[in-house]
Amino acid sequence: DRCVFSSPELKDIQFIRSNYYNKLEVARFTSSLGKFVGYTEFGVKQANYWNSNPSFISGLKAQREAYCLTNVGIDY
Repeated sequence: DRCVFSSPELKDIQFIRSNYYNKLEVARFTSSLGKFVGYTEFGVKQANYWNSNPSFISGLKAQREAYCLTNVGIDY
């Protein structure tokens, strides 16, 4: 998990969760898209599975405010 800041305002903060296997990124969630994107055949299957769970996706969307916004003063 990581946060990308272009300013300390919530609208300019992006929460990213990357999933790796054997040092290869297979899937990534970005709060700007609001869903997972797969980069390998396995990653696409996993992304479709995770995207089909609305409560899991809404929890990740909330991480932008809960995790990133609370730490913006430290990181920015």
